[in-house]
Amino acid sequence: MEEIINKVANSVLEVFDLEDYYPKGTRTQIDISQWLYDGFLLKEKDFREQLNNQDWSKYQDQYVAVTCSTEAIIPKWAMVLVTMHLATFAKKIVYGSLEDLDSSLYEELLPSIDYTAYQDKPVIIKGCSKKPVPLQAYILSAQYLQPYARSIMYGEACSAVPLYKAPKK
Repeated sequence: MEEIINKVANSVLEVFDLEDYYPKGTRTQIDISQWLYDGFLLKEKDFREQLNNQDWSKYQDQYVAVTCSTEAIIPKWAMVLVTMHLATFAKKIVYGSLEDLDSSLYEELLPSIDYTAYQDKPVIIKGCSKKPVPLQAYILSAQYLQPYARSIMYGEACSAVPLYKAPKK
């Protein structure tokens, strides 16, 4: 019987797994429509009162996405006011969805990685993850890897999609 050899494990292929860099911490989305009259109308006095009555400490050390799920027309100052209440507790606050929040976290994180370990190597950006890695993180990681990698693929070693091949030197 012929010995089974794991060619992937023995290859020079480097795996760049964005899940390895996923920032730890609780992510929460706050929908401000809960503080609007009928979910649509912002009455400033009532809105401010609602915000003043919130227990903002429950967002201690959390990543927070602030949004409005209704089609209400919200003045910009309202979102900024919510942020002011959250600022002393939350690690990070963004306007948008949880995916926008994760994108923002990766936008801060990815530039700080040392990509020289991928110099002149074939790299695969791992496509499957158990954590909600946003598309923006894959796009950014490809941009940061490109100046270093000999080639870049996406997916898994058994079924990778070629994305980039460096020109011959």
